[in-house]
Amino acid sequence: MFKIVAREEMARGTIVLNEIEAPLIAKKAKPGQFVILKANETGERIPLTMADTDPEKGTITIIYMIVGKSTALFKTLKVGDSYLDVIGPLGKATHLEKLGDVVCVGGGTGVAVMHPITKGLKAAGNHVICIIGAKTKELIILEDRMKAASHELRVCTDDGSYGFPGFVTVQLEDVLQKNKNIKLCVAIGPVPMMKFLSQLTKKYNVPTIVSLNPIMVDGTGMCGGCRVSVGGKTKFACVDGPEFDGHQVDYDELMKRLASYREDEKRCMDEFCKLHDAK
Repeated sequence: MFKIVAREEMARGTIVLNEIEAPLIAKKAKPGQFVILKANETGERIPLTMADTDPEKGTITIIYMIVGKSTALFKTLKVGDSYLDVIGPLGKATHLEKLGDVVCVGGGTGVAVMHPITKGLKAAGNHVICIIGAKTKELIILEDRMKAASHELRVCTDDGSYGFPGFVTVQLEDVLQKNKNIKLCVAIGPVPMMKFLSQLTKKYNVPTIVSLNPIMVDGTGMCGGCRVSVGGKTKFACVDGPEFDGHQVDYDELMKRLASYREDEKRCMDEFCKLHDAK
């Protein structure tokens, strides 16, 4: 059992932060790696990249958005409650080295995934420019932490309610036009965002890393559910990733696979809501 020691609801309760006791994972985890969590015996296995770790306290931090039955079930867990299973650290860690000027772009809950990577790049001696975005002001998360983890922070909202108005791609292009010495771009967020950012950085010949979130079951490369096409070859996100060369990913295929169970996901969510409301 893995106890929740701290909990915070963000974005009007649609995004939730959990700090969880997991001392062995906290000791070994590195930026970019993920865990698989299960709430109870009948729960679904959900992969989530860690937003932070504290080896001294023996805790890891995850941040998730309520989008389906399993994350809705996670939201019912309070401080003092426990996850039945937390497995990790899984996946390959982010390769961190001193390159010079780098730009990190996070969208939505992808900002949580970006947080430890941004800290790691800064600690490695890079000059880090960070761009984060969301649909509206209420959905912006970890602004203060991202500001501390970078040298320059730009905040964007699609509706213009906060920070720079418009998509993160607009701010990224502004950075690329003004700074010809960007050595790396790391982009994490919704698949369409990563697709268009990768197209943009390819135009400027800037190497780009993305973190992918395909359907995943076991997290060890056995089931093949998390397969993605990268450079015309099949890769498994759980063991070959979750990070890949953004210029080589087949984003259209990834989006189709993510939509495969949309009707089933909606039905399960509706049934969960009815049952929960009845209680």
